[in-house]
Amino acid sequence: MATAYEQIIFEKQGNVGVVTLNRPERLNAWTGRMAGELTDAIQACNEDRDVGAVIVTGAGRGFCAGADVKDGFAARLEGRGGEQRAEERRDRPNIAELARSSKPLIAAVNGVSVGVGLTFILPFDVIIASDRAQFGMFFIKMGLVPELASTFFLTQRVGWAHASEMCLTGRLYSAEEAGRIGLVNRVVPHDRLMEEAMATANLLAANPDRQLRWIKGLLTQNAAADDYREAMRREHEIFAQCYSTPEHREAVRAFVEKRPANFRALEG
Repeated sequence: MATAYEQIIFEKQGNVGVVTLNRPERLNAWTGRMAGELTDAIQACNEDRDVGAVIVTGAGRGFCAGADVKDGFAARLEGRGGEQRAEERRDRPNIAELARSSKPLIAAVNGVSVGVGLTFILPFDVIIASDRAQFGMFFIKMGLVPELASTFFLTQRVGWAHASEMCLTGRLYSAEEAGRIGLVNRVVPHDRLMEEAMATANLLAANPDRQLRWIKGLLTQNAAADDYREAMRREHEIFAQCYSTPEHREAVRAFVEKRPANFRALEG
């Protein structure tokens, strides 16, 4: 059932939660309210046993054209924007931290994705781009530096050389170039974007939630580990926990019985 928000649309499609950033007249420019609503929707999916993965996309021509300069930055300089500042101070988890601890997140990038419109999806698990998408780390153009740990996540995705060029030039990258440097997992024809995102989401949603989130935690901790033995210790610790879970028992039974495992039917 769809949930009512002001700046996003949230609906469930089978075992997938779909969040659409919904300010198409402003190319879905980011606001404090949008951040709060997106956080709320992801948390709701994390608490819903029926949801196995979440897709985030944008309404209209854009995915997210960065922070709303008119209602955000300009309002601050003019001493306005109290409501947005209150939204930003609201007690909620940081979107980057939430992304790394939540159920699998897929960004279906349908158009321009710049500034915070790019940085908030860098910690996502899969980024699928329309061939019409464009990407840019525009912070330098606004006299700012990147945020949301994006200098970490961007470097993890594309490497030092490409991350340096993206951040220091602030130029716009095409979908084809984003695919070539590894910024996105893949580029698909625009009219197939949501079909591809949904297919990927369903693949992820068929897997057990507990283990998916444990794996995400291991990837987050071990991606930049400087001691392989510590990385292995973390893996072995979680591996041992897996043996006692209902998900592992269901997987073994399904294998023996030659049937697909049904993790969604398990009790929490």
